[in-house]
Amino acid sequence: MKGVLKPEAAAAMIPDGASLMIGGFMAVGTPERLIDALVAQGARGLTVIANDTAMPGKGIGKLISAGCVAHVIASHIGLNPEMQAKMIAGEIGCELVPQGTLVERIRAGGVGLGGVLTPTGLGTEVEAGKQVVEVQGKRFLLETPLTADFALIAAHTADYIGNLSYMLTAHNFNPIMAMAGRKVIAEPDSIVPVGVIAPDAVKTPGVLVDHLLIRKG
Repeated sequence: MKGVLKPEAAAAMIPDGASLMIGGFMAVGTPERLIDALVAQGARGLTVIANDTAMPGKGIGKLISAGCVAHVIASHIGLNPEMQAKMIAGEIGCELVPQGTLVERIRAGGVGLGGVLTPTGLGTEVEAGKQVVEVQGKRFLLETPLTADFALIAAHTADYIGNLSYMLTAHNFNPIMAMAGRKVIAEPDSIVPVGVIAPDAVKTPGVLVDHLLIRKG
């Protein structure tokens, strides 16, 4: 059976200063118990790569409020006034990345590509300092791949060897981040015997998953 950890043991594996990919979209599909354990541990200096920083008291917003985060790479921070205030005050570094570009950079990191070419951001602040590549007379920005020390993902179901399935919109960033984290910790709602998850429902194969969080309760 895949290594099963309690939340506090999983958090203890993550050192201060680590880079984390955290699944979720406005906290939907976010591993809440893992985040709670990181807050309780008093984590510091984390780099968080995620779609957004959720809201105060929810998802990644808990890490922001607790002072755990030093840098954020995300596509949206508009619903978290605490994140906005800390960015303006210089307490948290923030790289805003267009959402489609962000997910493609993560995918590129997961499959070993050297980057992605996109026209998004040409002629804007996004272009500053980036290489422009011309292909068939059209200009593109070269966006570099993203990887992380850990991918913290939420799943609907895991089986004993770590195969994962997801429910509805909680798919969002979770499957692709599972490919780009050097160590993957998954927080499933339930853990079932091998074979219970239909083969075509497996979206993250167990070979990518290092640890499962023990079921709540």
